[in-house]
Amino acid sequence: MKPRHKRALIIIGALVAIGTAALLILNALNSNIALYVTPSEVAAGKAPQGQVFRIGGMVKEGSVKRDGITVHFVITDLVKDIPVSYTGILPDLFKEGKGAVIQGRLDANGQFIASEVLAKHDENYMPPEAKHALEQAQKDGGK
Repeated sequence: MKPRHKRALIIIGALVAIGTAALLILNALNSNIALYVTPSEVAAGKAPQGQVFRIGGMVKEGSVKRDGITVHFVITDLVKDIPVSYTGILPDLFKEGKGAVIQGRLDANGQFIASEVLAKHDENYMPPEAKHALEQAQKDGGK
């Protein structure tokens, strides 16, 4: 085999290896991405279907109902409400009227089935995305 052919085979093999590695990395990143969506966006049908995403807002007052280790509550952006079901242990800071970010997916009935619940740890702090989303939902809801 000529040196030119060996070099071509090595280059082709390297390109295939790099392409495979890039494909695997992108696939892993895509499966771990969880988009952030507000309750108003979910109600408008802008939530990813059949995909895990995060929904954030306030836990509606009087909405927390416990059924064994399953907890049912409503998350709101003060314009739209989304019912949530979570099976597991809630964070200590999870309370009605406080902020929360929930990761999971929508079922066929429009209920959000949570796989993870994150409670806001400081009542004075809100992530910029959540604050902007709440302000935008209130502004759009008032039209």
